[in-house]
Amino acid sequence: MTTFGGGPTHRVTNQPPPLVGRDVAQDVPLLEALFREGGGDHLDDLRRLGRLAGSAEAQQWGEDANRHPPVLRTHDRYGNRIDEVDFHPSWHELLSVAVGAGLAGSAWSAGRAGAHVARAAGLVVWGQVEHGHLCPVSMTYAAVPVLRSAPDLAATYLPGLTSSVYDPGLRAPEGKRGLLAGMGMTEKQGGSDVRANETRATPVGGGTYLLRGHKWFTSAPMNDLFLVLAQAPGGLSCLLVPRVLPDGSRNPFLIQRLKDKLGNRSNASAEPEFDGTLAHLVGQEGRGVRAIIDMVALTRLDSALGTASGMRAALVAAAHHVRHRSAFGSLLIDKPLMRNVLADLALESEAAIMLVMRVAGAVDRAEQGDENERAFRRLATGLAKYWLCKRQPAMVAEALECLGGNGYVEDSGLPRLYREAPLNGIWEGSGNVNALDVLRALGREPASLAAYAAEVDAAAGGDRRLDEAWNRLRAELEALLSGEPVELELLARRLVERMAVVLQGALLVRHAPAAVADAFCAARVAGDAGLAFGTLPAGLDLDGVLRRIPAAAS
Repeated sequence: MTTFGGGPTHRVTNQPPPLVGRDVAQDVPLLEALFREGGGDHLDDLRRLGRLAGSAEAQQWGEDANRHPPVLRTHDRYGNRIDEVDFHPSWHELLSVAVGAGLAGSAWSAGRAGAHVARAAGLVVWGQVEHGHLCPVSMTYAAVPVLRSAPDLAATYLPGLTSSVYDPGLRAPEGKRGLLAGMGMTEKQGGSDVRANETRATPVGGGTYLLRGHKWFTSAPMNDLFLVLAQAPGGLSCLLVPRVLPDGSRNPFLIQRLKDKLGNRSNASAEPEFDGTLAHLVGQEGRGVRAIIDMVALTRLDSALGTASGMRAALVAAAHHVRHRSAFGSLLIDKPLMRNVLADLALESEAAIMLVMRVAGAVDRAEQGDENERAFRRLATGLAKYWLCKRQPAMVAEALECLGGNGYVEDSGLPRLYREAPLNGIWEGSGNVNALDVLRALGREPASLAAYAAEVDAAAGGDRRLDEAWNRLRAELEALLSGEPVELELLARRLVERMAVVLQGALLVRHAPAAVADAFCAARVAGDAGLAFGTLPAGLDLDGVLRRIPAAAS
């Protein structure tokens, strides 16, 4: 290196150390929620996953899986259709850990209380490594309740779907140690309007059909089986499509192309074409939406969990940077305005963790037969999916800005988080679809509103601002639900947003430290804040909020 009397020109100073070698599960708000919602017996498993998630090796898997996206091979060298997608080895490493850690279908057969809560916490932890591979994990988890309603199919496929073994490769499902499931709902002419689907299902006897049609968005095409919607003689129906038939032959699943997506680069999203494709009826003809709705509800919860995970990763990256970076004579973390920004991001993230883990607890208790929790889950899932997905892009952008120009460079990891941020708001139903779903729950299932009200009422007296906001919201709900449907739909987003924020406020007032609950009620419930992050009002205990952010070292 050339010098001119003043020492080397290139010296690395004032840069944070790599954010590796930590236990991602060493996260106080998440661990509190794990125990509160009944998953404390799974702590050791979560901590093992957290240590791996914080390792340099796992971080490299996530980087490689996105830098080397999947490649479609439609034909072999001889011209035979094979319709296979090749993934980077890191994709398989990520999936092997996720399935082995119980993040796919094994929670349904775990036989331990709190299994679904522990799985949710695991998604939050492991999702901070890489998001794309969680798509097949989520669909596999969500497919299990659907297939339980079809005993013959359940006997064949549930042992593989509830396995904790990742067994890649297209082979007859009956001979594999573990299976992954996907879904094929949308078509190019309808999108979310699945009743406009044109794929035809022709019965050939014994609950078996032949499909002909084209699906517009079917992710993880190398999964072993797919739940799809198609028009049977009796109407829109749910059918199971295996990629490989029992005799080892390939079921026609003609992948026309892979989508070139904004983010989620590690995960293949395909356009498959069915032409004489064998399928098995799940449920009754004409009841396809009803049959698959449980799957959709669970994948929507996973969308919210993935969102909370991405928010947490962005917060930790920003906090790590400002704890080590100096500017204008002191660390950034000691600058009052940066403290306001970081505390505001921490509030958003902790409220997200609180909400998704509460819904995961409802899944666990509903599975044990608690009807009140089932009703709460019905409404709260849509609230969480809608609101958190709206908050994530703005939050990740603000976290990226905390790193300045460094955050805009791929090596920081923030650009990948930023590209992923809009994804969950689109998949499993856009914002409008979820807002309308909440309206349906309010109108058709009064028990869900009653369960929501009971949850908020449990915080009564804890904070005056929350009590006042809930009283206003309750009166507005009563008026809107008795009014014109058109007006209710027009205000759906506004209503769902307020319901979500009030619910988050109630959970924080009941379960979070006073500093966190007070700041949230000031900035979110009472509305004493600006439109951007970092506009918390004066007089709050920011130290109490900032202490809740996970540190770099465990």
